[in-house]
Amino acid sequence: MTILGVAVGIGAVLFLVSLGYGLQKVLLERITTAEALLTLDIAATDNNIVILNDQALSRIMTVANVEKVSPQATLTSQVKFSNITAETLFNIINPDYFQLSGDAPDWGRALTVADKYGVVVNSRMVELFDSTPSDILGKKVNFRVFLQGNEGSNTLESLENIDLRDEYEVVGVIEEQDGPAEVFVNRADMAELGDLQYQTAKVKVKSDRNLETVREKLISMGFAVSAISDVVDEANKIFRIIQIVLGIFGVIAVVVAAIALANTMTISLLERTQDIGIMRAIGAARTDIRNLFLIESTLIGLIGGVFGILLGFFGAFVFNLGIKLLARILGGQSVDIFFTPLWFMLFIIIFSTSVGFVTGIFPARRAAKLNPLQALRYK
Repeated sequence: MTILGVAVGIGAVLFLVSLGYGLQKVLLERITTAEALLTLDIAATDNNIVILNDQALSRIMTVANVEKVSPQATLTSQVKFSNITAETLFNIINPDYFQLSGDAPDWGRALTVADKYGVVVNSRMVELFDSTPSDILGKKVNFRVFLQGNEGSNTLESLENIDLRDEYEVVGVIEEQDGPAEVFVNRADMAELGDLQYQTAKVKVKSDRNLETVREKLISMGFAVSAISDVVDEANKIFRIIQIVLGIFGVIAVVVAAIALANTMTISLLERTQDIGIMRAIGAARTDIRNLFLIESTLIGLIGGVFGILLGFFGAFVFNLGIKLLARILGGQSVDIFFTPLWFMLFIIIFSTSVGFVTGIFPARRAAKLNPLQALRYK
């Protein structure tokens, strides 16, 4: 029962802390990739002193430690599919845009350099055509793109428009709960639109050590600069607090188990008093008696830790299973919300073993100090 108590306490620590790590992992995987963490987002400032065009991109590429630049121009367009026409935002990008932004299509695939007239759309656009992501993949769509206004008007009727000559094949769909309908096309396919002015660009640096240096240089060039790494750093701070709070709840369970272990060792001392007297009488040293109790309590902690890890994993498995079933019923995407780093499992084993050792120190010292004659008389 004592081992079970330790196992429950250790299992609670593993379960709660793994939940914190899992939620952190799920969130960060949704908002970023390794390349996105090395990427800066730049835009022209509101005063339009600096224009973000092809010439500006060339200047940015000359900045030390800049590896690549991926611009984005956003226009208004009308898209035609199955005799239905709808209004969408028309994003002109390089194929590496999705990697640098940390996004990826949830159905199909991202654009590639080899794509000729491919397009990625979001689920909001799919809804406009009363279709589904799996049905629209591989289908052809046509675009009318609106470029610039006349006489300061922004209505579609007043904008210069171009009917793109070619049909575009839908190769990917991005999940989008809110926001407007959007499409993403390769910049290489947009030669007929002429020179473009970009709203934003993603600048990838060669190393995280260069991130701040490049950021300062881009700011000095007149661009507004932000980085997804800033968001990730703030998210990590919040999750560290969550992990600490969850860990504290688990530690409380371990403390209760440690008290139960101390009580068990004390009762064991009382029950074995005569045995201790006999061992001392036949030549056992005080250190031998002390070591016997310390080894016993340490083993209880170690075994309790191992069973606690198994118990924590079982609890996480059952909880994950419930979440996945709920997601399936509600039509959502199933995810694993538990993640246990290897170092944390090793820490749990060392921690539980240490708790067992420390808890056994006081009973072991008492046992070692028993007078052999008094111990033999004890009933």
